[in-house]
Amino acid sequence: MAKETITELRKQMKAHNIDAYMIVTDDFHGSEYVGDHFKCRAYMSGFTGSAGTLVVTQDMAGLWTDGRYFLQAGKQLAGSGIDLFKMGEPGVPTVHAFLVDKLKEGQTLGFDGRTVNAKEAFALKRDLEEKGAGVVYEQDLVDLVWKDRPALSAEPVTLLDEKYTGESREERIRRVREVMEEQGADLFVLSSLDDIAWLLNIRGNDVAYNPVVLSYLVLGRTEIRLYINEKVLDDTVREALEAAGVSFYPYDQMYEDIKKINKKHTVLLDASKANFAIVSNIPAEVPVLDRPCPTVLMKAVKTPVEVENERKAHIKDGVAVCRFLHWIKTNVGKIPMTEISVAEKLDEFRRMGENYRGQSFGPIAAYAEHGAIVHYSATPETDKEIKADSFLLLDTGGQYLEGTTDITRTVALGNITDEMKKHFTAVLKGNLNLVSAKFRKGCLGINFDYLAREALWEMGLDYNHGTGHGVGYYLNVHEAPNGFRWKQVPERNESAAFEAGMITSDEPGLYLEGKYGIRLENLIVCEKYMENEYGEFLQFKPLTFVPFDLDAVDPSLMTEKERARLNAYHAEVFEKISPYLDEKETRWLAHETRAI
Repeated sequence: MAKETITELRKQMKAHNIDAYMIVTDDFHGSEYVGDHFKCRAYMSGFTGSAGTLVVTQDMAGLWTDGRYFLQAGKQLAGSGIDLFKMGEPGVPTVHAFLVDKLKEGQTLGFDGRTVNAKEAFALKRDLEEKGAGVVYEQDLVDLVWKDRPALSAEPVTLLDEKYTGESREERIRRVREVMEEQGADLFVLSSLDDIAWLLNIRGNDVAYNPVVLSYLVLGRTEIRLYINEKVLDDTVREALEAAGVSFYPYDQMYEDIKKINKKHTVLLDASKANFAIVSNIPAEVPVLDRPCPTVLMKAVKTPVEVENERKAHIKDGVAVCRFLHWIKTNVGKIPMTEISVAEKLDEFRRMGENYRGQSFGPIAAYAEHGAIVHYSATPETDKEIKADSFLLLDTGGQYLEGTTDITRTVALGNITDEMKKHFTAVLKGNLNLVSAKFRKGCLGINFDYLAREALWEMGLDYNHGTGHGVGYYLNVHEAPNGFRWKQVPERNESAAFEAGMITSDEPGLYLEGKYGIRLENLIVCEKYMENEYGEFLQFKPLTFVPFDLDAVDPSLMTEKERARLNAYHAEVFEKISPYLDEKETRWLAHETRAI
């Protein structure tokens, strides 16, 4: 299939005088997940992983992806004529470096500018122009090749009531306008879907796992223009948004209207979140303030009502996960189980919870050596049978009207070795020590990360991912700008100081290739601790309440303080979750949360 699609694309490239064409994974909004309409790279290449970039010229085609997908991409690209470029491997150029080297003076790079990040595209354009090469971004050549392309998603929009958010859309709009006033902006251009959903207190179902609505928004001092498919708005939604000053325009009209901005107006936008076509279509004489998106930090600091609702969501989620853990511990080795079937079973328990709206990301159920693949996702080809002789790593989450959950538990099934217990205990100590931090207001995530890694680093071990990410409120499970990392990563927007109301994941891990993986993740909320002559102090508190598997813990490797922390957490798990369980499940939970 890929050979035919690449051949057709080359014909279109020739017809449009394009020498190289780049196809990324993004939609028009930089979303983490994309709808079927936007799966151009997958359609053209046959590679279905969630990250990758395809570059096609007349004499070659290459697919860039990261280490999570080397094996999958190798299999799916076999026989396609597309070369695999393993990102991060020695001697493998970046897409940017490859294109700058490949294109010669007078040649042209093409891409759909609506799908490419503005910051990245302008850097590439600058380097190509230094060589005398050019960029065209107006042609979606894939659309000319993909004859039965799925339509844009058009799911109904719903309103999120103030009893869930604790703040009206009018108040949120007012707060953003205050920032515009301070920065001297007349218009604020917003294209990131979770920011629009947060600002207007709306939710939808246009992107898998993220309850957002395909739309763009331009906020003026007195006017709000929402670019959207109006068929998704019922009378109730329309009237509520109109009452807040919102006017509706066709989704695609955004790009034409941007070209007509009055040169007397100053535009505020965040080029790291906007696409290249939006920024390029703003008239050259219009002043543009490229600043951090003001809604990002506002959205990250949850209102007291949102925090309280998140506590409720996590009780429901904790009940579902505890019931699942009781089920798997009771039935492993007795009934057939696979990675896919246990993930479906857990979702079955979640669906019993009131106001459950679906999973917050694609579930990871990874047994034995599959657990060592950090972002493993079971397929029918890799779906491993689960027996009682290793670790099962389960990273899953749910969307509820009361909030978003994300939890990882590593479950000991059968005989676990002393080495496995040693490693599990080290990861557990990191999780408990991080959530126990008390700190001065103004600290960044980088200040805490050592707490999570100390026990592993003492053994010369580590994990190659961040320790935590921000989480949205019934929104995206991965949300900037709060997070935990041990070093600064320039492309990561995780530089905000912690504030009361921020929700973050706490998820240290360890991955031994070919053997097993361990990750233990709770969501934690930042709250005020105390204030004195030294300033304001903050602390973290757990939102997630599910036991850590004591079958995998070696108490002798924990200090008295660490054991006390685990016992206190488990006592709280039993107190909060047991009222919702039946008699058998309650007896099981009492044993799982026993003091050590």
